[in-house]
Amino acid sequence: MTPAETFERELEIFRTEAESATQFLYAYLAIHATAADNRAVFDLLNTAALFWNTNLGALQTATFIVLGRMFDQNSKHNIDRLLGFAQRNAAIFSKAALGIRKQGQSATPPDWLSDYLATSYVPKPSDFRRLRILVKKHRKVYEARYRDIRHQWFAHKEIADPAAIGALFAKTNTRELQRLVTFLGSLYDALWELFVNGRKPVLRPRRYSVKEMRTRPTPERMAKKVQERITEDTARFLQSAATPANITAVPRMKTRRNRVP
Repeated sequence: MTPAETFERELEIFRTEAESATQFLYAYLAIHATAADNRAVFDLLNTAALFWNTNLGALQTATFIVLGRMFDQNSKHNIDRLLGFAQRNAAIFSKAALGIRKQGQSATPPDWLSDYLATSYVPKPSDFRRLRILVKKHRKVYEARYRDIRHQWFAHKEIADPAAIGALFAKTNTRELQRLVTFLGSLYDALWELFVNGRKPVLRPRRYSVKEMRTRPTPERMAKKVQERITEDTARFLQSAATPANITAVPRMKTRRNRVP
């Protein structure tokens, strides 16, 4: 493949990884948040507590596994390899290369293309250094608080002592983890806009608070990011399912062990 084709493929892999981590985390958080706010939903989950605890555990595990694939530098498709490839092949972001992509399969350039390219942005080495600094900042957060959980508990089960496990999780922060995951989506957006539309790679903040997204949802006329969609879908499904008929259809689990936390 050409460098442009390789970058496009790697960028798409990055998108799927970033969205996977976001979907897993926000589905997990939305289930907890909806059950906490809605007694009918809480009662519904406890009609099949083992099933829901299994799903919550799977979502939590998947979140940490994907984060490792993106931030660990020995991973095949990590963030640094993507940025490194882009920096080494900066010619794929030139005006000429962008013009070829915009022309597509057309035999001749469209009339608007020359004006479009005149205002397009060609990245400088300083742009990639700035992106690397941001990635380094977020990797430090991952390495300080989440890497050991991923490696020692979810991926390899190196620890089993409850006190040691509790110490690892005590370092985590839900707000911080949400910002870490949504950063990945913002980085993808910036790289995609640079490659596809010739726009300066600026990371725009994404909404990350589940509470805020549930109390002040983005209007339907506006495009929603994946964390907003999965939060809304999860809450909508649970609320619609939490009817008296559904709650009484399955005997409620009585034991504390099988209750949804």
